[in-house]
Amino acid sequence: MRLSKENIKTLTIGAFAAFATYFCMYAFRKPFAVATYENLSLFGIDYKIILIISQVIGYMLSKFIGIKLVSELKPKNRFSYLLGMIFLAQISLILFGLVATPYNFIFMFLNGLPLGMVWGIVFSYLEGRKFTEIMGVVLCSSFIVSSGMVKSVGLWVMNAWNVSQFWMPAITGALFLIPFAFFSYLLNKTPPPSQEDMELRKERLPMSKQDRKKVFRVFFFPIVILILFYTCLTALRDFRDNFSREIWDTVGYEGDASIYTLSEIPVAFSVLVIIGLFGFVKNNYKAFISYHVLLIAGALVIGIGTFLFQLQSISALLWMIGIGLGLYICYVPFNCIFFDRMIATFRIKGNAGYLIYLADAFGYFGSMAVLLYKNFGQSNLSWLKFMINGCYFIAGLGLIISLISLGFFKSKYKKEQHNSPNQIPLTSL
Repeated sequence: MRLSKENIKTLTIGAFAAFATYFCMYAFRKPFAVATYENLSLFGIDYKIILIISQVIGYMLSKFIGIKLVSELKPKNRFSYLLGMIFLAQISLILFGLVATPYNFIFMFLNGLPLGMVWGIVFSYLEGRKFTEIMGVVLCSSFIVSSGMVKSVGLWVMNAWNVSQFWMPAITGALFLIPFAFFSYLLNKTPPPSQEDMELRKERLPMSKQDRKKVFRVFFFPIVILILFYTCLTALRDFRDNFSREIWDTVGYEGDASIYTLSEIPVAFSVLVIIGLFGFVKNNYKAFISYHVLLIAGALVIGIGTFLFQLQSISALLWMIGIGLGLYICYVPFNCIFFDRMIATFRIKGNAGYLIYLADAFGYFGSMAVLLYKNFGQSNLSWLKFMINGCYFIAGLGLIISLISLGFFKSKYKKEQHNSPNQIPLTSL
């Protein structure tokens, strides 16, 4: 794949700025999860779970709103939306520190509400390009490493500056305000898709209500089952993320602030390399089918890795890295490039933001449901055992759904290729 000067400029500015912008966003979202909020509860629920659920509800509602807002977003409004969303999130964190417990939990809801829009806005700068895989996986690697890193920053803020666990999120967010604004500005300077990009990947356009209904009607079955898989995947991924401290403490890493970062770096690097290679597959159909194979591989890694951990054949560190790899190999494509290739393969009028936010909206609903189930249905089960059970469940479900989806799309593509051979070229891309 030849790289012109314009290609290099787009890749460099777009990928780096998108990564840095979303990395900074996590500083407003995740640091609070490194605190324990011990001996606090509300409505009979552990207070940390209350805070996580509050933020997830806001994040989930944001995704439902984003189905319309992000899919209809015009390029000229992206930058102002990014700055506005992060400003609202930081104000919420300040109020979280100011208001006494337990009444401050509402501000975690208000914090999640604007932050849920950021992903779709950032990815809208990158989709519909021949290098979307490479840029997208760089972007996705940000949320793999950023969660652990900002938690390390949050823990450092509490320990080094003697900041309370209620003010720590606002202080951590304040450290990233200027960097977020700078990298958002840089992202806004990313050159728009070229004519070649639009020919290869289909021009991406704002979607009307009718456009969204048509896509959902045509692809109803695979969308539903894939969203089911993604919902469970998000729930397990968020559980691992939100309760990483409890899990690490259980397996012998109590008090080790660096483990949150060190365990995610090999995951981010591996996912970056594996999925980035798909950017060199020019044939949209072959790439789209290959993503299904990747989903199957990710499910197998999670299941087999957990089995080996229980047999004590691998260490806890290797297990956490392994399930992180399996989860993100499945999770990352759904967040951008899976639907990007789907649109290009079937020449769909619209943008990936619609399908991404449709999946995300239900994904975070699943995350909230798992937290409630753990608190009320499995309260006596340890965090570690709950994680192990979740790994086996997601491995089995992911394997079954990925195979069914693969069969559906293969059949549909062959049918449409037979009916309209000039609309969906097999080899020209």
